Amino acid sequence: MIGELAALGAAISWTISAILYKKALQETKPISANIIRLTCTAAVLLVFVVILGKFGILTSLPMDIVVLAIVSGIIGLGVGDTLYMASLKTIGVARAVPVTCTYPLFNLLWAVSFGKELVTVPVALGAIVIFAGIWLLSQEEEKVGRTETQKKTLLKGIALALTTAIVWSVSIAMINMAVKTTPDLDHALAINTVRVAAIAVSLFALSPLIDRGLEFRRVSRKTVAALIAGGIVALGLGWFFLTYSFIVTLESRAVPISSTTPLFSTLVGIVLLHEKVTARNVVGSVIIVVGIFLIFLV
Repeated sequence: MIGELAALGAAISWTISAILYKKALQETKPISANIIRLTCTAAVLLVFVVILGKFGILTSLPMDIVVLAIVSGIIGLGVGDTLYMASLKTIGVARAVPVTCTYPLFNLLWAVSFGKELVTVPVALGAIVIFAGIWLLSQEEEKVGRTETQKKTLLKGIALALTTAIVWSVSIAMINMAVKTTPDLDHALAINTVRVAAIAVSLFALSPLIDRGLEFRRVSRKTVAALIAGGIVALGLGWFFLTYSFIVTLESRAVPISSTTPLFSTLVGIVLLHEKVTARNVVGSVIIVVGIFLIFLV
């Protein structure tokens, strides 16, 4: 039961971080927000590792594990999370989060493609159900006065979110390879710290090119605080919960539970963020979660 609760804690953590990111993105661009979030979160994680006396583990990680962590960070946290923030800013939490949470489907597709998994009936059905949910989320009730630009914005946001899921799946596959070789949570923490720190340094170094005018330096303290909090909750707490759940329970149980974020995000979008959510959005979110459960029903 503790493993399942930890996976649920990961889902809730990612919902909370999405709220914080959405509020911060009202003031700044996705790339500026990601630079601030990753740089500050990396600093916090490094301090945490030092305080816990685990810095020796960090420096003793095998080079192949370090490379996997760095590349995973660049792909997932650099490219993927910037796309994620762009989708949040474009179509909101209630629509973006359910689509991005389809990443388990793509992880399974990679496994099937490389001959590690067989396509079963639940997997095929789950894939169909997930795409049905995405289709519902990409639809809007026809209303008088709705412009073509608004329709294109919706489709753009869905495309950003779906691309995020694909990119995340590649990153997750790589970090899972690294974590599975580690004996305990201390090593998993060290790997995650390397992953976050590597992309933080990379984005900061490239900021003159990718964040023209260095806009991240002019973000208000309130927005910076929201981004730091979101980064710690998502990359620190959420990652800890998910890793712990993998250790104490089956991955086939942990992944579906951790992917229930769409249910929480839809409720949050309605209640706290006052986003415009239709019955189609709610049904689409539920369908996506059902599809994820079907995939792991093996």
